[in-house]
Amino acid sequence: MVYRSRLFLALLLLAVVIAAQAQYKAPRTPEGQPDLQGIWSNASLTPFERPAALAGKEFFTEKEAADYLHQLSQQNNRDKRAATPEEDVGQAYNEAWFDRGSQLSPNMRTSVVVDPKDGRVPALTAAARAAASKRAGQLRGLAETPRDFTLNVRCLLWGTAGPPMLPGPYNNNYQILQTKDYVAIQVEMIHDTRIIPLDGRKHVDPAVRPWMGDSIGHFEGDTLIVDTTNFRDDYNFRGSDANLHLIERFTRTAPGAIRYQFTVDDPSAFTHQWTGEVMMTSASGPLYEYACHEGNEALADMLRGARAQEKAAQGKK
Repeated sequence: MVYRSRLFLALLLLAVVIAAQAQYKAPRTPEGQPDLQGIWSNASLTPFERPAALAGKEFFTEKEAADYLHQLSQQNNRDKRAATPEEDVGQAYNEAWFDRGSQLSPNMRTSVVVDPKDGRVPALTAAARAAASKRAGQLRGLAETPRDFTLNVRCLLWGTAGPPMLPGPYNNNYQILQTKDYVAIQVEMIHDTRIIPLDGRKHVDPAVRPWMGDSIGHFEGDTLIVDTTNFRDDYNFRGSDANLHLIERFTRTAPGAIRYQFTVDDPSAFTHQWTGEVMMTSASGPLYEYACHEGNEALADMLRGARAQEKAAQGKK
């Protein structure tokens, strides 16, 4: 009976929050645009896809949330020693280096993916599965050049930093700046800055493929809508290819809160469109420099290791 009362109160509170958000009017810039400026964090322990144990549940109950967070704290604890020295070294960083956050997203969803309703990313097409298999084979081989490594290993991009902008293991902070004609989003993870024009221009020529795609934006009511195309094939967001078309929506829903939604449209890679939602909350900052590329000694070491393995294999012949 107590549990049912708590569940009723949680659902009632959620309904009150949704109603308050529907009535909220975002502050305006001097030009009259919704003001999205500030430093924002999307740190969250909400699973990207809905766990099998929560199948059919769109939102966590209080008990489910507590159980899930406890289980996750045990699974993610990098301070626990592994069974063998090799496994221990393979864990890489300990917990001191992580800043995932400690809570679920304020919307209490059981997954970032909200469409399809099962909270799971749709299946890849046959062509995308073949491309993924080829990439996996290349990663298992000995790298010949830096280009054989993924973009995040090369310190060029981090897959969750955006677009789309998703919670990661650390550096989950963004700073948004606005003028009448542009929105700039500075990304703390691997120090990228997205410049999004609002002047009605079209996308650049398809032959031009920026690292983070080509973004153009406009406002509809209180929502900033960002349309991004021209992705590189090696951007590879969860199996996407160069045909990836991404629509993002930024909406101020309350003081210190932004609802961030994204829709993935890539018919040559996914069997269906799909959508995710992340809540961003105001953060004190500042954003810290992430000097990954400048100190990426590991990349050279991995190439040296590959050459050493080749030499050792030749010596056994």
